[in-house]
Amino acid sequence: MAIRAQNDDYRLMALAIEEARSAAASGEVPVGAVLVVDGEVLAARGNERERRHDPTAHAEMLVLRDAAAMVGGWRLKDATLYVTLEPCAMCAGAIVLARIRRLVYGADDPKAGAAGTIFNIVDHPALNHQPEVRAGVMAREAAAMLREFFAIRRERDLL
Repeated sequence: MAIRAQNDDYRLMALAIEEARSAAASGEVPVGAVLVVDGEVLAARGNERERRHDPTAHAEMLVLRDAAAMVGGWRLKDATLYVTLEPCAMCAGAIVLARIRRLVYGADDPKAGAAGTIFNIVDHPALNHQPEVRAGVMAREAAAMLREFFAIRRERDLL
C-alpha cells in the first residue's frame, strides 16, 4: 500500500476516533465511523443507540444512511468506510449491501466481529460483493477508549 494511502487511513481513522469520543461523552459506546469518497468526507457519526432508543443506530449504519442520502442512492461503490471497531453482523451486512469498496477498521471485536474475528460476512464467497478490508488502523487507541468506557460503566454499576 502506498505511503500516502496509509497516511490517509490514519488521518481519517483519527476523525472516526473523534466521533467515538463524542459518542462516549454522550453516554454511548465509543464507536465512530467516517465515510469517504474520493478523499471527501461525506458522513461522520458516532453510536446513537441510547439517544435514539434504536438498536440499529450504530455509527456505521448512520454514516451509510447519511451518505446514501447525500449521493441520492444506496450504492456507495466508490466509498471507503473507516470505523473504530470491527463491524458487527448487521453492519457488515449493510457494508456488503451498500457495495462499499473498502473497509478500514481499528480494534477487533472478539465478541461480535463480523469482518474476520467471529464471522467473515464481508468476505463471504456466497455474497455478491466483498470489500477490501484493512484491519488494525489505530487499534490501540480505539481499544483503549472502549476499555476505559466499560471500566467506568462497571465502576458505576451501569452494565
